[in-house]
Amino acid sequence: MTGPTAPRPAAVPSPAAASTRYDVLVLGEVLVEVHADTALRDAVDGTPARISYSGDALNAAAAAAAAGARTALLAVVGDDELSVPLLRRAAELGVDVSHVRRAPHPNGAYLLSADTEGDRGFVYWRTRSAGSTLSVRHIASWRHLLTGSTALVTSGVTGALSPSSRAAAETVHAAGGHVSYDPNFRSRLTGREEARELLARIAPLTGLLKTSCPGDALALVDTDEPRTAAARYRALGARTVAVTAGADRLLLDQGGALTCHSVPVNPDPVDATGAGDCFTGTTTARLALGDTLADAVAYGTAAASLSVSGRGGTGYVPPFARTAALAAAHRRT
Repeated sequence: MTGPTAPRPAAVPSPAAASTRYDVLVLGEVLVEVHADTALRDAVDGTPARISYSGDALNAAAAAAAAGARTALLAVVGDDELSVPLLRRAAELGVDVSHVRRAPHPNGAYLLSADTEGDRGFVYWRTRSAGSTLSVRHIASWRHLLTGSTALVTSGVTGALSPSSRAAAETVHAAGGHVSYDPNFRSRLTGREEARELLARIAPLTGLLKTSCPGDALALVDTDEPRTAAARYRALGARTVAVTAGADRLLLDQGGALTCHSVPVNPDPVDATGAGDCFTGTTTARLALGDTLADAVAYGTAAASLSVSGRGGTGYVPPFARTAALAAAHRRT
């Protein structure tokens, strides 16, 4: 790990941190996760819950670090008491938090319940959160990182909160870096037209666009058919598209060449939260480290399958040795 063991994000990075070249940067929102022990509609006074830390940016960053990439988180956290354990958890996961900024706002949070299929609702508290203050001013302060690193991961959630994701993607793309983008459409966060406009601007910058079908695809490219979805995303300019179609299947479209990939079965699923982020973080990390697309995707699907053994977005981040072993075993079947 290149970052400090204690979470002490500074307004200006140290000279040593500023000169570090990262394999993967992850831009976005970090959230406090409150995990209820029952379905939300059944929650009553006294329902037990546990606190952890998640958000698509932290989930992807943790996965990238576990996959062997030197990884840094580009985010804004709050000034409340939860910022210390939040950043400590990120550092424990191997993510460099030395470039994280602070804002005089509370951290965003969300409530969810355990689910093995990934089809569930969330209750979010984001209004005036620290994460929502992420701005192009922050992107300008991170320019030396963005232009000197191999890959960037960002999402539609980040874009809905701030125009910063587009500015970051443009900077990395212009410098010859790789951009991975997950539209991650959330109807409670943004409208379809706004999400489509952001997609149209970022898709031409992406080396990998990961999306869900029908979830994202139906809202953003008007189809629930994975092949059609992949073609429409590529028509927008995405170089390679990975479409998850349920928990067990992934369609990869690389320049019009289609391949179907089965996802290794996890016999003991607990919670699918963050599995897509784990795929994106792992796949991007392995691409940044020089793996072929086929190998990177195999590792990504294996890591995503393993990740559902834990509760919450970072409840279980599989070590790469286990990910590689599962990917190899799955290829032999």
